[in-house]
Amino acid sequence: MTSLALNACRCFAGAVASVVPFTASITAPVHAVLPSIESRSKLVQLEEEAPVSALPYIITPERRAMLNTIRFAEGTWKNGLDVGYRVMFGGGLMASMDRHPDRVIYSSRYASAAAGAYQFMPFTWDLVKRSIGVRGFGPEVQDQGALFLIQRRKALGLTDTGVMTPQLAAMLAPEWASFPTLRGRSYYGQPVKRFDSLRGFYDLNLVQLRQIRDQRRADLAAARNGEMPADGAPKAPVCTVPTILCGMP
Repeated sequence: MTSLALNACRCFAGAVASVVPFTASITAPVHAVLPSIESRSKLVQLEEEAPVSALPYIITPERRAMLNTIRFAEGTWKNGLDVGYRVMFGGGLMASMDRHPDRVIYSSRYASAAAGAYQFMPFTWDLVKRSIGVRGFGPEVQDQGALFLIQRRKALGLTDTGVMTPQLAAMLAPEWASFPTLRGRSYYGQPVKRFDSLRGFYDLNLVQLRQIRDQRRADLAAARNGEMPADGAPKAPVCTVPTILCGMP
């Protein structure tokens, strides 16, 4: 979006774009990608877990790295903390995550109702809800909604390769204005992140996320074999059935 008011904001029905100035909203240095405390930015799933998930998209390291990179570009990274899922346009935080706030915020010369980690516009979030049947506006469903939009742009296959290319960024540029087109500009004429910055952030994320995945696999194998995990600390047996059945005799 540009410096247009509400009616113009709503004309970009395919875009989830935020226009938060990047210099003010991104505080995490690229060299310190993943936070040291537990957060969704480090949460990945193993492929073998897909059959027990009720959600449409499993979150592999490659997909999580892309989700984190979108947050980095959109100004909601917040050092990987989950507070980024509460961010509204302009930097304020929504009081509740029960639903999209659908609130137009005027900031400087811009106006937008974008909200959440991936800065969903209200009409875009309505499309997500209708398409994949999620409820609420919590972090888990925001992740799912962003993956749906990536797939909608026919970019999920490229995302799964684990290689950030200019072509992949350009495919997502109509969805997130902070992503550059092949000409290095925003699809909507808004502030845009340089491709090299996105790729550097993505690559470092992916290395760390794959390490997390590999450690989980090793711990899972050790638990199945009744062995001590790699860190030497005893762990409870891994439950591989639906959560509701865990702990049942």
